[in-house]
Amino acid sequence: MSKGTLYNKVWDSHVVDKLPTGQYQLFIGLHLIHEVTSPQAFDMIAEKGLKVAYPNRTFATVDHIVPTKSQARPFQDNEAELMMGAIEKNVKKFGVPFYDFNSGNQGIVHIIGPEMGLTQPGMTIACGDSHTSTHGAFGTLAFGIGTTQVRDVLATQCLAMDALKVRRINVNGKLKPGVTAKDVTLYIIQKLGVKGGIGYAYEYGGSVFDAMTMEERMTVCNMAIEGGARVGYVNPDQTTFDYLKGRKYSPTADKWDKAVAYWKSVASDKDAVFDDVVNFDAADIEPIVTWGITPDQSVGVNDKLPEVSRFSADEVKTVELAYKHMDLKPGQSIKGTPINVAFIGSCTNGRISDLREAAKVAKGRKVSKSVRAFVVPGSQQVKAQAEKEGLDKIFTEAGFEWRQAGCSMCLAMNPDKLQGREISASSSNRNFIGRQGSKDGRTMLMSPAMVAAAAIEGRVADVRELMKNL
Repeated sequence: MSKGTLYNKVWDSHVVDKLPTGQYQLFIGLHLIHEVTSPQAFDMIAEKGLKVAYPNRTFATVDHIVPTKSQARPFQDNEAELMMGAIEKNVKKFGVPFYDFNSGNQGIVHIIGPEMGLTQPGMTIACGDSHTSTHGAFGTLAFGIGTTQVRDVLATQCLAMDALKVRRINVNGKLKPGVTAKDVTLYIIQKLGVKGGIGYAYEYGGSVFDAMTMEERMTVCNMAIEGGARVGYVNPDQTTFDYLKGRKYSPTADKWDKAVAYWKSVASDKDAVFDDVVNFDAADIEPIVTWGITPDQSVGVNDKLPEVSRFSADEVKTVELAYKHMDLKPGQSIKGTPINVAFIGSCTNGRISDLREAAKVAKGRKVSKSVRAFVVPGSQQVKAQAEKEGLDKIFTEAGFEWRQAGCSMCLAMNPDKLQGREISASSSNRNFIGRQGSKDGRTMLMSPAMVAAAAIEGRVADVRELMKNL
């Protein structure tokens, strides 16, 4: 069993009791909510005459269903308008802070939490969204939960949970030019599989993670759930502290040193014991592109698609379905695959650093006439910063649409959808059938820079070839 890890320390400090079921009652330090998984939860506590237990530990925004072209009310989609109306009513009724369009801080829940300084090391965090693992980049245990669990946290600030094993994933060495955090996380998922992390918390470490910015760490932790892990985290360090200093909800100057001392104390001990350790060499990682219908079905951009015979018996059915759905064949190159749509955004890659990297590729170039391309900032703060830097002009001059903040085509619970058999180059996190709004639509996941390269070329391209001319 693991011992002395950040997971063990944070878990132990938040356990309220062990339940008769064998699960643990875990106190949740921060609860983030949005418009999709909260309406029924609020209704359930209202029916019982309950209040939100800790409204000061609960924060709301809107992201999943919001249009990114025009956010004028009422929304054209009646269901979206109902969800918007429900969260507006509930936050007012229960006294929950709300970051709406007028706040200047609205955005994807996993982007605004960190940028507001709400996400801090040593916390337990819950949100009714699977990619809550993003917040683990700060040294938190962050759990995606369902609607009934949202109800439980609203009413009690606690969750009933099973304890996890801890796997340490080391990536050492130096990444090649053009290889990003998105490629690192896709590579890890490719090697360990979408079910490899079931029952585990992933602790990411090694020289590559030590050198990453907070936004890069967030990208990797965001997709821990795609590898089957319940949470993913990075130990807090000076990079973490520098990011948090001065943010709205970060500790003030008189409390800063005490907070940092605590944050340092929750990091895994040097002699921590893990249930499993996996090592990867950064030099082996290339720009990655998914070719199938699960995030582990991927190859390096210059690799050929794998033969079905390479997969285990229990994987063959999914692999054959993937090839049929994607209209691809074993042995062909992923590079050169034509695309129809290019999407840059999402809680995985909608931060300012992601937009900067994509803009480097787009600058002075033009989007292919065969491609519909758009960029969706992850928050109003990201949008404002990008516009201050002139990134919006770079994108629009290249032929990208510049949108309002929201989840957009990551899950297509809004007007941004694939049409028919369109195939997209997407910087999001899931390539499931139907994920981007069309049951026949096809999704290839890649980094924002790779999406920009594909948009310009009209097909999957190696961004490193375009970088030669930068």
